[in-house]
Amino acid sequence: AATHKLQSAARKLSTKRKRGAPKLAGKISGHLEELGFKRAHFEAALEPLDKPGKTGNEHIEFMFSPNPGEPAKPLRMIASSGEMSRIMLAIKSTLANEDSVPLLVFDEIDANVGGEIAQAVGVKMASLGVDHQVIAITHLPQVASLANCHYSVSKEFSSDGRTRSRLSRIENDERISEIARMLGGDTTSARKHAENLLAIAA
Repeated sequence: AATHKLQSAARKLSTKRKRGAPKLAGKISGHLEELGFKRAHFEAALEPLDKPGKTGNEHIEFMFSPNPGEPAKPLRMIASSGEMSRIMLAIKSTLANEDSVPLLVFDEIDANVGGEIAQAVGVKMASLGVDHQVIAITHLPQVASLANCHYSVSKEFSSDGRTRSRLSRIENDERISEIARMLGGDTTSARKHAENLLAIAA
């Protein structure tokens, strides 16, 4: 009787997954396109198990092909760190309304990206911030400038030989100076660029 109940529940779950997997993949693909993967392929593959396991009748494998014409392969095996970061952001953006987690922490999710893609990553995180609290650790001025508030993390070497980290809230003119520093130096041109970036985000 227990086996019958298990098989019945697993079949119902499989039916829902077969309907939901293409929808999920399609929405994630839309976010990936906005994040610079213009012609990438993403799918949620349902791989049947020999017998029902803790995940039901199948194992779910995210498949990814960053380049057209190349076969999709398991995401965990082929994605670079920069690709993985953007894909994770796309998945989180897709599931934002379904996710009950109020706080999202992105630790250098913009690693190995720059320029236009960095701006797209920042915009995507800012949109997530509408419904979630988002904390982003970043070295990119395009991303940092889109935040509502800023903190600077620095290291200090004390007289007792210990290294300590300091977290400081920065506001007003300090924000401009810090964004300018991230752009390469607190020069007149860098400050002007920083002001423009912050104005876009306002």
